[in-house]
Amino acid sequence: MKYLLIILFSIIPSSLLAQESIVFGVHSKTAPLEWRNNGVDQGFNIELINRIGQLIDKRIIVRRKSFQQLLEDVHNPNSDIDVIAVVSPVNLDRKLNQSDPIYATHAKAYTLQGKALINNWADLVGKRVAIKKSAFVDVYLSGYPQNFERVDVDLYETGFQQMIDGKIDVVIAENFVARRLLPLYPSVRSSSNALIYGAFNFVCNGEKNALMNQINDALRQLKLSGEYDKLVNKWFGTGREKVDLTSTEKRMFSLAILVAVISAIGMIYTGFISASLRRHTKALDAELIQRNRIEAEISELSKQFQSVLDGIPHGVTIVNQELQRLWSNDNNIHLLVSDEFFYIDNRSFVLKTAVLDVLSSQSSFIADMQYQQQYWQLQIHPIAEDQVVILLEESTEQHRLRQANEEASRLASLGELSAGIAHEINNPTGLIVHAVSLFSAAIKDLTPATVHYQKQNPFWQVAGLQPQVAMEELSHSCNTIEEGAKRISRIVNDLKRYAMPHVADEYTQVCLNDVVQVALRLTANQTKYHQVTTMQCEPSPHIKGDAQQLHQVLINLIQNACHACSEQSGAIVIETHVEDDKAILSITDNGCGMDSATLKRITEPFFTTRRNLGGSGLGLSVCSRIIKEHRGEMQVQSSLGKGTQIRLTFALEQQD
Repeated sequence: MKYLLIILFSIIPSSLLAQESIVFGVHSKTAPLEWRNNGVDQGFNIELINRIGQLIDKRIIVRRKSFQQLLEDVHNPNSDIDVIAVVSPVNLDRKLNQSDPIYATHAKAYTLQGKALINNWADLVGKRVAIKKSAFVDVYLSGYPQNFERVDVDLYETGFQQMIDGKIDVVIAENFVARRLLPLYPSVRSSSNALIYGAFNFVCNGEKNALMNQINDALRQLKLSGEYDKLVNKWFGTGREKVDLTSTEKRMFSLAILVAVISAIGMIYTGFISASLRRHTKALDAELIQRNRIEAEISELSKQFQSVLDGIPHGVTIVNQELQRLWSNDNNIHLLVSDEFFYIDNRSFVLKTAVLDVLSSQSSFIADMQYQQQYWQLQIHPIAEDQVVILLEESTEQHRLRQANEEASRLASLGELSAGIAHEINNPTGLIVHAVSLFSAAIKDLTPATVHYQKQNPFWQVAGLQPQVAMEELSHSCNTIEEGAKRISRIVNDLKRYAMPHVADEYTQVCLNDVVQVALRLTANQTKYHQVTTMQCEPSPHIKGDAQQLHQVLINLIQNACHACSEQSGAIVIETHVEDDKAILSITDNGCGMDSATLKRITEPFFTTRRNLGGSGLGLSVCSRIIKEHRGEMQVQSSLGKGTQIRLTFALEQQD
């Protein structure tokens, strides 16, 4: 043996025997950093430090110890460990000498399956969080306040097991280690994005500054030469992460045996059922021929039925309680989900609510609806416990005919009554006006006599008042009576005009723009407190009608808009334009608006919301009659607090 040693030493070069060595301490069993396969130490860190050792002419000795022991050794100048690889937070420096960054990593939160995700540090408040003692997470947290209950562990495996046992809630672990451990703990999952970023570094004791300088020089040389990139691609490239081949081979062998057993059982079972399948093949073939014939007949009948339903102009749709469309002829189905589709009384419509009400009560639902300027009838009928059929039919013409019939009935009776009332009121009103005129003249002539008589009799009084005061009161009373009589006369004239028929043959060609200009001039005193905007079509649309009556209509509408608007922010827009073969005159304001109950009655004679302010309730009634005599149409849209738009539509007349 002695001679053998002498021979060996004589064979080994003396330069190798004298070569300095670096003891590289490792602790990880995690691929691809530091791991062992079949007793051979390998991994990215080991291969990198070996290549650095070659460049600085030092032999690398790999020595495995626990993580805690390595940390103690690297702080001890007399330990047998020279260099270790650890992770440092990117924004913190360790007190020991460390190399340039080797490779980036991060730490994040891990919880049990089913627990809430961790979006940031604030989600850890009040939780029990496992931290590996002296790991880079521990180093990072030493400089930050902690609002959670910290539980120190020696290994991440310990933290995962304590979390499964219910002793802690969260483990904050370094990425590479956790990825190795997750297959061993299937109830644990990654629950956050990266919370801490770090980088692998080689770390030396403070007494070995020269060694760290050599390591950094060699590391930079490897990076410049591209050899570092090759190592990174080898160990960290996509799809190239290293695994424990021995354990993998054992698992694959066990899996292969299991697959072979299952295959054998499958072959036996396949042979058993193949015989049964052959027996049923002939019967199935005959049944298939019969079924194909029946399906063809059903398909033909379905096509005929579908063509009939598609030809229906009304919308027909079948939906379930989740509003999934089971069938539809696609006619006007878009209305059901439109925000402009609402009940006729302006209540909003929600399809799902209506469908659920029908299904819960198992009774049909029928309602009149409005969409823009159109009216629709909506029907929802239950056809199963969770299905309904929705029928949608336009009823605009029927609705307008019904409204016209109702209004015509009211106006016919009111017209006869108005004519009689006007005649009866006119005579006493004329007497009042004539008498008041006489009283006013008499008071004017008696005033000097009153002054003269008061000088003769200083204590004389008229109706308990001083003569001068009494004469002023009498004069004021006469003016008041005269104004009241004139107002009665105006109302009587409106009643006469309301009841008076008009002959359409007397109409002439009227320029709508001129009607607007005249009405604005006559209402200038009312509109001066508001912002009035006119948008007039050029050339001006012409219609056949009576200009004076149209002036009366527009003046009434402008005055109503002024009454509805506030003086500070009132805005009125008057517009003329042409749509197809129709002339349109519209007036829009941003005033107080009207509710649905008021909208239904605005054209009724004597209906007014301004009774206490002197309104007679005949203005819009007369306007409505004039527009109908002109074969026009008045549409009113209004919402409380948002304003009103009145749109007048007439037949367009070609200019002479």
